[in-house]
Amino acid sequence: MSLAVRTPALAPVAGFPRHPPTARLPSVPMRALAVVAPASLSLALGLWGIRRQNTMWGDEAVTYRLAQRELYQLWETVQQVDLVHALYYAVMHVVFDVFGAGLLSLRLPSVLAMAAAAGGVGLLGLLLAGPRAGVTAGLVFALLPQVQKYAQEGRSYAMVCALIAWATCALVASSSRRGRRRWTVYGFAMLLACLLHEFAVLALAAHGVTLIVSRPPKAVLRAWSVTAAGVVAGLLPLAIVSAGQSEQVSWIGGPVRPYPWLAAVMVGLVCTRAPLRSQRTVRLTALAVPLLVLPGALLLIVSLVKPIFVDRYVLFSDIGLALLLGAFVEYVHKLPRYSWTVYVAVPAALVALAPLSSSLRTPQSRSNDATAIGAAIRTEGRPGDGLLYLSGQQRTLTAADPDDTRLLVDIALARDPVASNTLAGVERPAPEIAARMKQFDRIVVVRAGGMHAPGDPREEAKRDTLRRHFRAHTTNEVNGARVTLYTRIHLKYGPPIASYRTPDGQCRGAAVSDSCVARRERLHGLPNQVRHLSACRFRSLLVAGRARLLQLHRTEEEPDCPHGHLVNSPGP
Repeated sequence: MSLAVRTPALAPVAGFPRHPPTARLPSVPMRALAVVAPASLSLALGLWGIRRQNTMWGDEAVTYRLAQRELYQLWETVQQVDLVHALYYAVMHVVFDVFGAGLLSLRLPSVLAMAAAAGGVGLLGLLLAGPRAGVTAGLVFALLPQVQKYAQEGRSYAMVCALIAWATCALVASSSRRGRRRWTVYGFAMLLACLLHEFAVLALAAHGVTLIVSRPPKAVLRAWSVTAAGVVAGLLPLAIVSAGQSEQVSWIGGPVRPYPWLAAVMVGLVCTRAPLRSQRTVRLTALAVPLLVLPGALLLIVSLVKPIFVDRYVLFSDIGLALLLGAFVEYVHKLPRYSWTVYVAVPAALVALAPLSSSLRTPQSRSNDATAIGAAIRTEGRPGDGLLYLSGQQRTLTAADPDDTRLLVDIALARDPVASNTLAGVERPAPEIAARMKQFDRIVVVRAGGMHAPGDPREEAKRDTLRRHFRAHTTNEVNGARVTLYTRIHLKYGPPIASYRTPDGQCRGAAVSDSCVARRERLHGLPNQVRHLSACRFRSLLVAGRARLLQLHRTEEEPDCPHGHLVNSPGP
């Protein structure tokens, strides 16, 4: 056989040259700019207001307490609860050991991780659509409100996002150039992301769709399949064991509201209408659209059976949105008739984002405020008062600072969280809780939204005892919770009149001080209906009753004379 006959057999697969001319990497300065500029912006935004007025919300409080436990205690704990976050807690344990426990050391790892994610998005855009699109995509990613929010949160979502961004860069590079090293980097980064949070495996599924749509050489598909199988095999033990802890997401109840995610999907799909530029075997739209749509869509489908969709679980979907927006802005900028719109739309978007970005640095931007809840407990409680959580899982809301509850008696608690290797401790049986509640005259009760245990006999015993033997005295509403002081009902004299404290500290209703309550209990002659009177009428009755008691008291203390007459009284 001649060389002329054998030559076509050595040619590369049609449509996929071995070294595509467009696959050449841009210069080092351009790559550096695409990485450094978005990372710097994200870092600056992450450091802005990082302390959030020295507050911490409930999930961060869990991280804060668990990361301070010894590693053997942490291992015992995650075998019972929160195994999906075990690796993240171990990482934060090391951070706290090196830098000490505090708000900065709690949130700074997330800030740095999100800055790395922004740099990865910039490099990814550069590889797929050129330097200008890469820089724009990275800057857009850093400015997204959801990215800004979770860049300042002591949870694992920013780290997952960074690992997926750089794993995707390795995937794009591996699709055009052969080499096991890139596939090793891709597999290792994806496995770490999945171990930090199991739902990162949804990004792996999106990558698979990308390769199927892009139709790369069979060698690329085979290499990805082997790598993906290794990632799934590494994740499988964690997934099997953590499936027994599914009650951890039982708080995701009620109708699912994926409106921010749906808005992002709509914006991304609009961007795909433009003929976006692509420089690689893997096209930008083929990568960005599955990454934006598929993870959230899969969670929504599962939520039809069991609600499980939460937008932060698919935070990495914003990578796809940023890539589409960055390429779209570059496309519009190159149109002679519409290039001016970029110079108008970009400043307008920044002005519109400014109030939202500022609000994300306030305690109200989170679903609850563990610091404010602890402060409300200190305000309502006195040393020796009872403390009750409805339900017991809400004990995690006061985990940030044990000093908030140190002087109160946790009525239902049998074993504290550290001793029991749990998040919220172990509570006593229902009859014992009810009996202990009746031993207190004052109980501080903590309620939080979205954390209930219907059908639990302990919770029913708490609510029933409060309803039968106590009345609400004052209520302090804070972000995400309600802290109420309950006082014991004295049936002979009626319950204390309740007052209500709004979040801004103002009292409303007929508030009665403790001294007034004590004086009222000494007025034996007052009818039981006095509790239904207005506050002003009640004060007048107090004055009249006190005068009557004083008169009776003086009469009882005057001695009798030998003749049976009272001293200072007229004779017979």
